[in-house]
Amino acid sequence: MSIANHDIISQRYFFPQRHPLPGAKMVDVGEAKLACDAHDAGHDLTLVHFHGNGEIVGHYVPGFAETLADLGVNSFFAEYRGYGGSTGVPRLGAMLEDVSAIRDAVGKPDDKLVVFGRSIGSIYAIEFAARYPDIAGLVLESGIADVLERILLRASPSELGSSLEAMQEEFGRLFDHEQKLGQYTGPTLVLHTEHDHLVDKTHAERNAAWAGGDAELVMFERGDHNSIYGANRHAYLQALRAFFEMVA
Repeated sequence: MSIANHDIISQRYFFPQRHPLPGAKMVDVGEAKLACDAHDAGHDLTLVHFHGNGEIVGHYVPGFAETLADLGVNSFFAEYRGYGGSTGVPRLGAMLEDVSAIRDAVGKPDDKLVVFGRSIGSIYAIEFAARYPDIAGLVLESGIADVLERILLRASPSELGSSLEAMQEEFGRLFDHEQKLGQYTGPTLVLHTEHDHLVDKTHAERNAAWAGGDAELVMFERGDHNSIYGANRHAYLQALRAFFEMVA
């Protein structure tokens, strides 16, 4: 088993909330069933959304789905193992494989998809873009550049029965965002705040610099990690609308 799937990482890094999602679109990933939400507003583009750690799909529907529809895109909100109405246990590394089942469940051509990842969701959005580089666009909000850096804040190599060198090798194999972003040559939008107290703005700067195609970095002065949208709603939605219009 990969060190990235260690029980201690699952227990300390993830904060799953269990809550049923009425009308969920269940996606079978083998070891679990994910309670996702699909909102088809009849638009050409579909946003595939990977939310943050302390969130669930139910926090985004129907409200944010309707906002996205007003911006001209359908939406598909992906859930994680053990979150919301999903079964299973969150596993940092194993969930990389879930993006393929999610893509199949969306059922749209890759060039009609914009993939969005917020915070921990950036890990899976970046994986999606690397696997399916024909997607129309990639959006990273409060995203993570160095996954191992985040994990080491919560668990030491010795607690995981490993060494720093072994973890660097394994996390480099699974979570090399520089390489993955370099493989994706489509447009990328990076949204972050100057004062993010959880994921420093240097993560955004690295992700934008590593993009293989055109990248726009929008750094908001107001808000922090959990208030980026609320504190900047008008400018945030303007940035999204302009990006959707550009990639359509």
